[in-house]
Amino acid sequence: MIDAHIHADCRPYEDFERMAVAGIESALTLAHDPMRMTTPAVVLDHFYRILENDFKRAKSNGIILKAALGLHPRSICQDYKLVLRKLPWFLDHDEVIALGEVGLETASDLEREVFRTQLQMADERDMKVAVHTPRRNKREITIKTLSIIEGNIDPALVVVDHVDPSIIDLVADFKGMLGITVQPQKMTPTEAVELLEGTFDDYGPERFMLDSDMSSSPSDPLSVPKTVHELKLAGWDDKKIEMLSHQNAAKFYGL
Repeated sequence: MIDAHIHADCRPYEDFERMAVAGIESALTLAHDPMRMTTPAVVLDHFYRILENDFKRAKSNGIILKAALGLHPRSICQDYKLVLRKLPWFLDHDEVIALGEVGLETASDLEREVFRTQLQMADERDMKVAVHTPRRNKREITIKTLSIIEGNIDPALVVVDHVDPSIIDLVADFKGMLGITVQPQKMTPTEAVELLEGTFDDYGPERFMLDSDMSSSPSDPLSVPKTVHELKLAGWDDKKIEMLSHQNAAKFYGL
């Protein structure tokens, strides 16, 4: 299994052991806002923390960890342009396989500018992008997010994450990937199965991937294995479960 969206820097060492014991073999950790991201130095130290610390913690527990780095909409500091100038250097690291997580939180003009800039950066590098969708005003902001994606990058390079019943219809014709986040206060494993029952085949079984988004928010490092268990109980075919929990993410991210 692959957990396609975590925030490893927020989690204790023991969580990686739990994930490995439950059958998770690899995961993608993404940049976000683990603290007040007030200056470029704080943001860049967050990137360094991922590169210099979290890979080792995961590896020592048998998890292959890769990273996506970028300027999260809640991490746009005052001198954000310095971060954007230095970002390509971080993206050149072998362990960094995507740009993210990026997107819109409130859809302010500044967020849109930073989002567009990073999408264009990824498009020029033919690099995959993990795109955030917010908890609040989710539908309204997702519409704006999709519009910006369409104008600035090949959608085939993009995964729109945290897809739930409130926006699933908006991404029916989206040409990229869809992340299903199973996390307390977002979606339970049972709710994820219910969502997938009506969309997996119709939307294209190759487009979905599971993740836990485990972070400092209420989280469960076993969200993906628990969802796989619920899929089995619901009678899902093993091939479809493998696509959803491993194959699609592995192909998209090259894991």
